[in-house]
Amino acid sequence: MQELRRARGASRSTLRDVVLTAIAIVLAIFVLPQPWGIMAIGLGVGTDLSETVFFWRWSRRRKARVGIETLVGRAAVAVSRVDPGGRVKLDGELWGARSETTIETGAAVVVRDVEGLTLVVEPDPERARGA
Repeated sequence: MQELRRARGASRSTLRDVVLTAIAIVLAIFVLPQPWGIMAIGLGVGTDLSETVFFWRWSRRRKARVGIETLVGRAAVAVSRVDPGGRVKLDGELWGARSETTIETGAAVVVRDVEGLTLVVEPDPERARGA
């Protein structure tokens, strides 16, 4: 959803830039003396092109994470004993969980992998210490 909002915002910004550039070109041709008009047009077009390239590259510098891959590395809480299977709560949702070690109810865990609808978890030493 955020990507869609970002794309809509970019299209509005691009349309605004095109309209403002067209107005600047018309004003530069008919209002400014000839050498200044050409420089103003060149500066405006150059600025718009460099801004477009910069923001296009900036918006794509990070791969979008969607689906189950967003769960890996997230913190959760065990709502039942996980030995080797049990349940954990992640962002208010209950998930089936599996662990190689025994995890007691209420313990902090971190998701290491996702296998279908089962999260592979392990104890979270950072949150267990109270950090």
